[in-house]
Amino acid sequence: TSRRKAEKLIQEGKVTVNGKVVKELGVKVSGTERIEVEGIQLTKEEHRYFLFYKPRGTVSAVTDDKGRTTVADYFADIPERLYPVGRLDYDTSGLLLMTNDGDFANLLMHPKNEVSKTYIARIKGIPEREVIRQLERGVVIDGRKTAPAKVKMRSSDKTKDKAIVEITIHEGRN
Repeated sequence: TSRRKAEKLIQEGKVTVNGKVVKELGVKVSGTERIEVEGIQLTKEEHRYFLFYKPRGTVSAVTDDKGRTTVADYFADIPERLYPVGRLDYDTSGLLLMTNDGDFANLLMHPKNEVSKTYIARIKGIPEREVIRQLERGVVIDGRKTAPAKVKMRSSDKTKDKAIVEITIHEGRN
């Protein structure tokens, strides 16, 4: 279940550790205890990792209130609850890691770990050198300056006024 639902189950007294009801959040266990939820013993789930090429027109989420296809829909036959590590926009395609390993996912996604992510984008227009330098120094978004990006022009087509750029960042913002 989700962390929020798990917290609710604990607060409602539906969780026991070694036969004792636990209602306090944040109780530490070593992994050798017998943990039950509503009388059903939990077993440790084997971690699963999948590299998934997300197609355009797919949401990087487990569910979608608009009924759109999600990345989780592609893993309907996998018994474990998988979720995407990071996100790509609906109209963007690219490689995502899908896993049930929350600790590993957090390690990759938490900003303090500064894990680099590389994007290749086809853009309208050809960015001038000064625009690239601004990205490399960091730009202000919603009043906060971004961390410096690594930017590389991969190709440009002046007749079509398009370019392909490679951008490597280690922070994520909407």
